[in-house]
Amino acid sequence: MRGTRAAQRYAKAILSLAKDKNSAEAVNKDMITISKTVLNSRDLENMLTSPVVKDSIKKSALLEIFKDLDTITKGAIDIMITNGRISILHLVARQYIVLYNDLNNVRQAVVTTAIPLDGQLKSIVLAKVKELTGSEASLKNIVDEDIIGGFVLRVGDMQYDASVSRNLTRLKRELKDNTYVSKI
Repeated sequence: MRGTRAAQRYAKAILSLAKDKNSAEAVNKDMITISKTVLNSRDLENMLTSPVVKDSIKKSALLEIFKDLDTITKGAIDIMITNGRISILHLVARQYIVLYNDLNNVRQAVVTTAIPLDGQLKSIVLAKVKELTGSEASLKNIVDEDIIGGFVLRVGDMQYDASVSRNLTRLKRELKDNTYVSKI
């Protein structure tokens, strides 16, 4: 993907400055907001990548959309506009989040469920992640009705499958391989 090396460099620099100024958490919240907003708005992404739109308009639009940004985040946007790199803002935001999570030993957990998680279920799943990995995690929920019930939890390269569909498949396999049941 184009611009990922530059995005990583910007993210490292922003994180370093944010740590020095004790605002890494506030900047992380800004980056999460920026990443989600750009990801969900095709118009905003097109505006940021358009060579036709002037940098001053891009800056004023970003500052209007994201009103409560930390001063470090605002400064990063200024530098990226000055250097002609504002088109990779969403990549910088995503890379910053990854670096921040690595720094704070927070892992990304993906949980697949048949229905969307509510607050209580979310806390139960986060407790299970803490039990399995020994570290905190941010949670992403994917809804897949094919698992019927239960959940499938993925943290890094580890997977914990407590879905109904898996249990049914396992039971079907056991019954199929059972010599007594197969004769019936």
